[in-house]
Amino acid sequence: MINADITKIKTPCYILDEQKLISNLEILHGVEERTGCKILLAQKAFSMFSVYPLISKYVSGTACSGLYEAKLGLECMGKENHVFSAAYRDDEIDEIIDCCSHIIFNSFSQLDKFRDKVLSKGKKIGLRINPEYSTQLGHEIYDPCSPKSRLGITLKNFRPDDLKGVTGLHFHTLCEQNSDDLETTLQAVEDRFGKYLYDMEWINFGGGHHITRSDYDIPRLEKCIRRMQEKYNLEVFIEPGEAFALNAGYLITKVLDITENDMPIAILDTSAACHMPDVLEMPYRPPLFNSGMPDEKTYTYRLGSQTCLAGDVIGEYSFDKPLDIGDILVFEDMAIYSMVKNNTFNGMPLPSIAIMHDKDNIEIIKQFGYNDFKERLS
Repeated sequence: MINADITKIKTPCYILDEQKLISNLEILHGVEERTGCKILLAQKAFSMFSVYPLISKYVSGTACSGLYEAKLGLECMGKENHVFSAAYRDDEIDEIIDCCSHIIFNSFSQLDKFRDKVLSKGKKIGLRINPEYSTQLGHEIYDPCSPKSRLGITLKNFRPDDLKGVTGLHFHTLCEQNSDDLETTLQAVEDRFGKYLYDMEWINFGGGHHITRSDYDIPRLEKCIRRMQEKYNLEVFIEPGEAFALNAGYLITKVLDITENDMPIAILDTSAACHMPDVLEMPYRPPLFNSGMPDEKTYTYRLGSQTCLAGDVIGEYSFDKPLDIGDILVFEDMAIYSMVKNNTFNGMPLPSIAIMHDKDNIEIIKQFGYNDFKERLS
């Protein structure tokens, strides 16, 4: 929890807890040290580049999904940089190749189209495979192995006679999961593609590994890594995103008004639609400090936004004391995805970004204003 004085910080504001970030980084670095694998930051989950110099001390590089993330990883971390895209654009591929060490293709048609470009610049080529093995329930939007998925090459569409220049295979099937699901997924990968792994140099386990979660089975993860190293003599890469900043960030917001419609409704200066879109997209209920489930505590409120979207509601929460206009609420676990997915719908201001170095030192890294809204438009 935030121990520093936040009453003077303009809301809304994302606050990264530097010490919790370091704690997560130490766990990730330990996996690298014990196994020799390489861990890459999946920038789609966390792209706070002001802390990339710190992150670079603990892990091997970055993973990206297109040109802009590729440039960010190169410019701000400058280590190994792996890219995967469902398809690459003709007018971007040259710069992407320049930025990245490993280029991963989603189809043989894209491989055939760009293979010579990649090889001529001495970069590594990989293919994303789809083991057609789903370990997720109820989150098809985040399941790359769902029926008719566009992500990854299935065994039926794999061309073993068209692997010239291909040195690695990549799969990504998990989302916020433990290593038991990785273990069963690896078996599916071996069942379908194992005979091709003997001819590869590396394998990438993708992301979705909640390595820094308190109940995560790290020994099982390391067993999976060694299995690929020892059986196939492969270099192993892992691309977690959330694990880097899991439980290491907050979003502070202020109560602007309290209204009534069959229950008390608190209007906040933050927004589910704009500042934490996964709340509506996934959906999920974000943790809120010092609150409970509806009716668990004495006073229950529905928390909503200033926007005109009727469904821009964060959820219903209960409190020990009545809320007052001007109260500051602290949403937890807000360093991941929220910052990279936020938007300015309805003219909502973007939250500031800050780092809490310690309880007496919160540094404002970035503040946004009207021009940030205007310059996205024309």
